Amino acid sequence: MNGTALPKPADLFALSTDRIHRAAAGLWPGEPLTLGDRVPSVTGYVHRARVGGRDLFAKDSILGLSLVSVLRGAAGDRERVRAAQAAYATSPSSLLAREAAQLCALDTAGVRVGRCTGYACGVLFTESVTGPTLTDLIAKEPERTCDLLTAAMAALDGLQRPQVAARVDAAPIPERSIDGTFRRKFNGVSGRLYIDRLGLDRLDERSRQAIVAVVGVVVARLLKLRLSPPTGPTVIVYGDLKPEHILWPDGPTEAPVFIDPGLARGPAHHDAAKLLSRTFLALVSAPPVDGPAVVVDGIAAFLNDHMRALRGAVRVLWLRRLLVTWLMDTVNILCTYLTAPAALPLPEHARAVVERAEAVCILLDLVSAPLAAGTPPDVAWRLALRTVTRTATR
Repeated sequence: MNGTALPKPADLFALSTDRIHRAAAGLWPGEPLTLGDRVPSVTGYVHRARVGGRDLFAKDSILGLSLVSVLRGAAGDRERVRAAQAAYATSPSSLLAREAAQLCALDTAGVRVGRCTGYACGVLFTESVTGPTLTDLIAKEPERTCDLLTAAMAALDGLQRPQVAARVDAAPIPERSIDGTFRRKFNGVSGRLYIDRLGLDRLDERSRQAIVAVVGVVVARLLKLRLSPPTGPTVIVYGDLKPEHILWPDGPTEAPVFIDPGLARGPAHHDAAKLLSRTFLALVSAPPVDGPAVVVDGIAAFLNDHMRALRGAVRVLWLRRLLVTWLMDTVNILCTYLTAPAALPLPEHARAVVERAEAVCILLDLVSAPLAAGTPPDVAWRLALRTVTRTATR
């Protein structure tokens, strides 16, 4: 890494690979490390690894930022990133140090996770968890959508146990806040410049300009749709409850296993909003062969069950916040994918979203417009479900 140019993927990958080797040598001296395939990601550097006779995942984080942000210069040039990372990797408050502690707390509380097997030099090693993800199972058995979503949320009941809350309060990962991320991305002049750069490396100019225009309108609406007042006290939220972070290694009738936690205190609707956002996104970008209506009906049934205990004004406010947070999360991840440099390999699901970016923007526009116009949340929710079904039907 010479000169003052921005870092390139190969620069970051080389640094992370070196740290993984040094961390493994320190944790398991004398045991050989073999790196397998790299797992494409826009956030951190993840590698399949084999240490001795064990299959693991090795994970490195660059300054706690997404790879896209670092590659776009958020942390400075190559030399500055290398110098800052050397200090960051040894910090007890680094992102992966906190994630390691959270995995241990979840395991102790009875939540099935990809267990932490070691942490050193800023690198986290976890058990290898394989099996179908939530997205895989919904695509295969869309009629089980409600049951699968319900099982995933029920398996997280242990989040509210005292030992988990104590660990989270000591070392939370607030970086996974959807509202916080949205406001960081789209704050003032820098937010406008960020939107203007969408798709520069990945879209033709006609599509790019159309997406920039729609995202600008949607962001403006969402910034006006304030998420206060809160619906109640905060709870421990998983934080990064994406379908690809929920796996069923023992089959769909057994308890799921969770990876990549981002535990923090947050509003009670947060995890449901993120789960719905990413499930809808997968549905629009890669609809199941039997059609999206069955999946949408399952999602509607899941949310109705999830809100069953809410009444009156509390239910109305909760649903409004869920809708706004869903849209914020979809805008967040869509824009991350669209600003990723062309040299950064994207996961398969991210490539599918980029290919359907215009359809995603139509969905965002049509769902956010009624909310911005003051439509009652229950009506806006029913309209949103119809819009998702139409958008996903190609």
